[in-house]
Amino acid sequence: MKTAWMAMTASLAGAVSLAGAPAMAALSGFHDSAAQIAVITTSTPVADAMKQLPIEGLKATGKRGDGGIEWRVWSKGCSIKVVLTPVAPQGIGRTDYRVGELTRCR
Repeated sequence: MKTAWMAMTASLAGAVSLAGAPAMAALSGFHDSAAQIAVITTSTPVADAMKQLPIEGLKATGKRGDGGIEWRVWSKGCSIKVVLTPVAPQGIGRTDYRVGELTRCR
């Protein structure tokens, strides 16, 4: 009985130590895209490019060869392209994003 308890405790300790491993720091696709959307929707340059119109839709349109992530943002009478630039963390952590390029409202 004591051996079984020790084995179970060792397994649990191993699982807990893996939970903090760097590989576990990656975000799910949902949370990564939510972080990108948050950057877009809180950006003053994006709001200005959209002429302060309310956002009717956002769509990720692809990843560029330089690593930039393209989004299309639109409202009634206005559509822009936003390119987000990934910003790698210093050490362990999640990738952040910043607005890299914007097109004019069309």
